Amino acid sequence: MTRERALDNARHHFDSGALYRRLEARVAVPSESQATGRLDELHRYLDEQIVPDIEALGFDWEIVDNPVAGFGPFLIAERIEPDAVLSVLTYGHGDVVRGYDDRWREGLAPWRITQEGDRWYGRGTADNKGQHSINLAALECALEACDGRLGYNVKLVIEMGEETGSPGLKEICRRYRERLAADLFIASDGPRLSAESPTLFLGSRGSFNFDLRLCAREGAHHSGNWGGVLKNPAVRLANALATLVDANGVIQAEGLRPGPIPKAVRAALASLQVGTGENAPAIDPDWGEPGLSPAERLFAWNTLEILAFEAGNPAAPANAIPDRAHAHCQLRYVVGSDHTRFLEHLRQHLDRNGFQDIEVTPARVSQMAATRLDPEDPWVGWALSSMQATCGKVPTLLPNLGGSLPNDVFAETLELPTLWVPHSYPACSQHAPDEHLLGSVAREGLMLMTGLWWDLGAQGAEIVKERSSWQRQ
Repeated sequence: MTRERALDNARHHFDSGALYRRLEARVAVPSESQATGRLDELHRYLDEQIVPDIEALGFDWEIVDNPVAGFGPFLIAERIEPDAVLSVLTYGHGDVVRGYDDRWREGLAPWRITQEGDRWYGRGTADNKGQHSINLAALECALEACDGRLGYNVKLVIEMGEETGSPGLKEICRRYRERLAADLFIASDGPRLSAESPTLFLGSRGSFNFDLRLCAREGAHHSGNWGGVLKNPAVRLANALATLVDANGVIQAEGLRPGPIPKAVRAALASLQVGTGENAPAIDPDWGEPGLSPAERLFAWNTLEILAFEAGNPAAPANAIPDRAHAHCQLRYVVGSDHTRFLEHLRQHLDRNGFQDIEVTPARVSQMAATRLDPEDPWVGWALSSMQATCGKVPTLLPNLGGSLPNDVFAETLELPTLWVPHSYPACSQHAPDEHLLGSVAREGLMLMTGLWWDLGAQGAEIVKERSSWQRQ
């Protein structure tokens, strides 16, 4: 029973095509949570694609209905070992975004996995079927090497609604809190910093979407007959937005800005280069908060984005002053932001600047809180050491992902230290036609996760003790 035997199992599992075949079957299930009429497919993914595999690994399981009516179910499972000294919770989501079947390149299709060189095309290959498939396969490889005894318990949550904002996930974790209790959370989603760089991230930026509206009157009026005496709501709204964020993307409303960047976060980001991967857009060097590096702007600061702006009829403009204007905005924010008072800060800022007539409301989309495990937490050093021992590379540490995940449910509701080991890369076309997973990254990810599962059994009990001492300091 050796670590190298576990890694040999992972190499063979990938090279034999076992992972590819398993993912091929999973991609074929059109589990679109954003489309109507797919509830049966969401159930089928769990029943046919996950349950048989986890039963073979020794899990007890239960599929539970979503407490939010009309949304996909959850699978909760446990693999319990007598006298285990710790427990780990892992997670994935089997739902995907819309397939956009008619927009894929010729020869490709969303519900059929297609290999072209290093690329495995298909909806969900990167987000998230491929990633949780890698992690479950790695667990199998570790179990085979230790003759079926890991030395710890494994808890599992698979949701079928992440792409619609994870409705019901927080309530499920509250309801089954005792059953899901663990010492550590490890999962995979999102991209690495680059395809070549094994990455560990510790949380995610939060997302807060809001709408600004101004209804000046009922109906548009001729701009020649009334221009100069009727307030133009588009002009008013454009000027209001300019007081929130300036022409270089710098947030002007103090209540929407974060606190100082912690030293440990600055240190983790000091040598990182962003925007260097395949198909990455050119970074605008003068955009965003002055005095920060691109990595700090992306991973350690808040950004305010105007995602949509509408007034009148942009497709067929008329010579008329519009009666109303609407902007949909998003604040991506980090730990240290006053997120519970964002609406209050927006209202106060608009009022101070003379825009009492503009309505501000939270948007009816998912809002996710910012999370970040302390980079000095002993679990972080443990994971980085394990990853380096497996692949011989120094892993990239991101204090948090630039995007948003439902990590707050695990970090705050379940109060777990959270580690994410992504198996995708920035140019994977996630959420777009031609989504793909890189076979080379999948193979390395399978090795990394096998090493982590093995090392958790060999070293986890000591890390639990070390962390307890560290927390008391």
